[in-house]
Amino acid sequence: MLELEQVVKHYRGAEEEIRAVDGVSLTVAAGEMLALQGPSGSGKTTLLQLIAALQRVDGGAIRYAGRDLGGISEEEACDYRLRDLGFVYQTPRLMPKVSALENASLKLLLGGVEMRAAREHAARWLARVGLADRMGHTPERLSGGERQRVAIARALAGEARLILADEPTGNLDSVRSMEIVELLRTVAREREAAIVLVTHDSEVAAVADRRCTLRDGKLMEGLLEELECARAR
Repeated sequence: MLELEQVVKHYRGAEEEIRAVDGVSLTVAAGEMLALQGPSGSGKTTLLQLIAALQRVDGGAIRYAGRDLGGISEEEACDYRLRDLGFVYQTPRLMPKVSALENASLKLLLGGVEMRAAREHAARWLARVGLADRMGHTPERLSGGERQRVAIARALAGEARLILADEPTGNLDSVRSMEIVELLRTVAREREAAIVLVTHDSEVAAVADRRCTLRDGKLMEGLLEELECARAR
């Protein structure tokens, strides 16, 4: 479903070149959830942005369902993000003064779904993230965790088969965090979706099918804790 081959993204700093992503290769199969861990500044968010075609790679290739994302136009990239991709950002990015239901319906409406059908579908996903009684509330009347759950519902409502989640449980308590990550794993199975989940929470990462660590832009299999223990010896 998703394949990265020797992906490189470097930035030119004031005095040196910053290796944000440095030769990353990985595959994520349909129906699989991959947890990506690593310290702050290790390149995790940059990697997600490259997969989402929000940035262009400097080297290597990213392929989704066999399609090389490096060669697509900006218009094609927008269509890919709209129809194939669900992205949960670190911050919810909701429209202010608009209800949770309307926010969760947004991608469906942009994709051409009729308004009534879009709202009915979004309502089902809001219920699945525990917001059945908050659909009419605007972001200003929701807690930080509730706003994040609206963003998760919006990303999942579009039936995307590639889901990128950048610290989706960062604003949630431990109980709700586990509910959300279990929901993501269920979605991976139900729609044969590939999911890449960035998280600092080891309990959340443990739910994934596979875990990798990104450090200084380089990817390695295994748990962050194991690497830290090895460094301490």
